[in-house]
Amino acid sequence: MMTGEPSPARSALYRGDLASTHRIAATMVARDPRDAEGHFLLGIAESGAGRIQAGIAHLGQAVALDPQGEYRAQLARLFTLVRRDGDAAATLCAAEQALPSDALSRDTMGCVYARLGDHAAALPHFIAAVRIEPGNTEFRYNLAATLNFLGRTDEADAELEALLARAPGNARAQHLLAGLRKQSPERNHIERLGRTLAQARGPDRLLLGYALAKELEDVGQPDEALDRLSTANAEHRRTLPYDFSRDAATFDAIEASAQQVAKAPVTDASTQAPIFIIGMPRTGTTLVDRILSSHPAVESAGELQAMPLAVKFAAGTRSRTVMDPETIAAAAHADMGAIGRDYLARAAHHRRDPALRFIDKFPGNFHYAGFIARALPEARIVCLRRNPMDTVLSNFRNLFAVSSRYYDYSYDLHDIAAYYQRFDRLMALWRETLPGQVIEVHYEDLVADHEAQSRRILAHCGLDWDDACLAFYKNQAPVSTPSAAQVRRPIYTESVARWKRHAEVLEPVSRFFAEAGIAID
Repeated sequence: MMTGEPSPARSALYRGDLASTHRIAATMVARDPRDAEGHFLLGIAESGAGRIQAGIAHLGQAVALDPQGEYRAQLARLFTLVRRDGDAAATLCAAEQALPSDALSRDTMGCVYARLGDHAAALPHFIAAVRIEPGNTEFRYNLAATLNFLGRTDEADAELEALLARAPGNARAQHLLAGLRKQSPERNHIERLGRTLAQARGPDRLLLGYALAKELEDVGQPDEALDRLSTANAEHRRTLPYDFSRDAATFDAIEASAQQVAKAPVTDASTQAPIFIIGMPRTGTTLVDRILSSHPAVESAGELQAMPLAVKFAAGTRSRTVMDPETIAAAAHADMGAIGRDYLARAAHHRRDPALRFIDKFPGNFHYAGFIARALPEARIVCLRRNPMDTVLSNFRNLFAVSSRYYDYSYDLHDIAAYYQRFDRLMALWRETLPGQVIEVHYEDLVADHEAQSRRILAHCGLDWDDACLAFYKNQAPVSTPSAAQVRRPIYTESVARWKRHAEVLEPVSRFFAEAGIAID
């Protein structure tokens, strides 16, 4: 980190003037090709303009010339943007030996660790960033989110309240605060959320609407909660250029390619046996992840993008999306063994103990079950199923990654029902074509008889029984999904048949399922 007065190039960067930063830094490098600062600033300017590979090249040169922490922190960040997680992890490890002194670099290191799924390693960097710049609300939010992932709820609460004292209208902080725990009539933020929502504009209304709906549900006002949620979702849905036909085309491509995938060549198939937990979101996948990862022979690697990325790489398509019909069709002709090896190499950077079996609990891997079975023949797949009506409602009630186009279906009840219908049809195909490799577990059965279903799951995965799986709520591993609060308590039944409270509102969904031949009882 530079000390004293910033250089002209740094001053331009701090102003957000990337064009001037690029021009001045390019002059610095032209004058002296070994100017590490010039390469660093040129790399930041290049990456800021979307030229990530050029940014990596210049930042790599800067690190080679001057291996300081700030340069390494930003290089690690760029590596994650192009999914080079192994390089990002190695760069972070080196940065730990020469820690930067500025808050932004420490926050950046924390963000990269979080992106790699290592929230414990991220925490001290977020703490340092807040200590150096206590008034920065972004740094404090990142600290609070990580404390929540680590189960340190009271500390997360305190950090969020400190943030809101400085920025009362911060919608992200209020949304996270609402989700830290189940609110009570005596302790909640409903009045403050209502005031903030009344003044909010744009994307903040979605976050605040979800937060308010969640707290209204918590305090026993389910009808008011669903009404608020419906308003928030409808407002956001009107801003999206989404049509279900886009998702339908992807399902069509997966079904059409299933037989080709089953016949695709395999070279040097791996004998590793990862466990994939798949299903529609919000159907109990995190719960099963906690049950399995409580076993002493198993660790959770979290929700990985490793299989979608391995398939995309094998396909060689240049489309902007990771999953699309073109990519699925092309990958169906690829070497499945190569996909399996690529997957394992990508997953390795998210593992803690290579001696353990590991779980990949990305629910969306249900699209890739055919690839998984062929590319990793020793893998085991656990698919969570839940009552179709509860699945629709839970997807409607959960705010997924707003910027991700893969969840655009989740803001409209009919879109979710249509998506579920295709998921259900795809699972019937996997049931027929992948006998013995996929087990379907119903959330309601798991709640009704935790031990029996847990024994069934472990047996399918080739694991001996261990009583620790019954005490999954004592598992101290981080949780970075919306189910963080729920899986830190014993099995509960409140979510079973929740849809019946809203049967009138959901009547069009039940009618759609009846016409599609999908039973809801």
